[in-house]
Amino acid sequence: MRPLLPLAVPAGEAVLDLLPTLAQALAGELDHALLPHATGAAPDPALRPGQPLDDGEDDPADPTAVVVATSGSTGTPKGALLPASALRASAAATAARLSPGPGSQQWVLALPGHHVAGLQVLLRSVRAGTDPVVLPAGPFTPEAFVAATAAATGAQLLISLVPTQLVRLLDASPAVDSEPVAALRRYAAVLVGSAATPAPLLARARAAGVRVVTTYGSSETCGGCVYDGRPLDGVRAEVEDGRLVLSGPVVARGYRGLPGHPAFPTGPGHVRAFRTDDTGEVRDGTVRILGRVDDLITTGGLKLAPGLVEEALTGMPGVAEVVVGGAPDPEWGQRVVACVVPSGTPPTLAAVRERVTGVLDRWAAPRQLLVLPELPLRGPGKPDRTRLRALAAQDR
Repeated sequence: MRPLLPLAVPAGEAVLDLLPTLAQALAGELDHALLPHATGAAPDPALRPGQPLDDGEDDPADPTAVVVATSGSTGTPKGALLPASALRASAAATAARLSPGPGSQQWVLALPGHHVAGLQVLLRSVRAGTDPVVLPAGPFTPEAFVAATAAATGAQLLISLVPTQLVRLLDASPAVDSEPVAALRRYAAVLVGSAATPAPLLARARAAGVRVVTTYGSSETCGGCVYDGRPLDGVRAEVEDGRLVLSGPVVARGYRGLPGHPAFPTGPGHVRAFRTDDTGEVRDGTVRILGRVDDLITTGGLKLAPGLVEEALTGMPGVAEVVVGGAPDPEWGQRVVACVVPSGTPPTLAAVRERVTGVLDRWAAPRQLLVLPELPLRGPGKPDRTRLRALAAQDR
């Protein structure tokens, strides 16, 4: 059996040294599978690095190329088993969707290479036959982004960002012709994912001439597989029992050491399928994500998707970014908590409640407001609602 070997992924330009290995993985030519992890951090022992893949975790005709660690929203470590064919299908569908015209594609890497979004930038670069331009190690800054963009030479530039990074670039750009905006406008597509992108942020970016593409996906689907609400070619989106189910060639074959996991039902004709933890709807082929099942807030006996409250608060005066969660409450079971990064003068709780009740029922209005300098995040750009609950308890 082929072993699962750790692959230390450095930050900065040193990551380019991994491209030949990733090329072999993409082609299914390695005699082992890769377990990417950050350089300086040990791979998760729960994924049994160094040990052979189990029965059903590999296929000689389509080898498992990469196992991407993911904790989902529960914090329980899991490893998505990504076959070489899934990675190739994802890269091909992405290239076809983003820039089907002539000219070389070149990616700029602004995300950690051991997370699926950053790893996909590297794999898509391998497929395109071009080296990506890599931002230096350390915090993301508009200056580093502008310099990396200036160093890119491809005819069609592509990049993946998280919403917070896009906010920083636009906030550093008071004028449409400023350097960060001018750099953003060079890209054929600016993918934004890992967390929901507020509509006002999208409108602001697009008004500045930035070709933003929202993405939805996960480690289990080789990263983003739904762009601007439309599944990539070969991907099917359905809703079953309120949950979004994605199927097609980009889906993982399961989790490391967890055979028969219910997240991976067998689709018709043995098509791989992934049962997400997200609630959503599909209308006329367009996917709308409402929020995670385990993020639903039960307040006063009623269930509330926090994304609906976040949508109501986006664009509100004084609100730059917002995350909504639930915190234990002796009267309501859970109270709705809004965590806001202010823009100028922050809103009051009364103003927040009035804004929400103008769109939703009164019971959905937040009963607590946290004003913070930055959102609590986990991983690359994902809201940390567990941390939000802890902050809410400290604030009472």
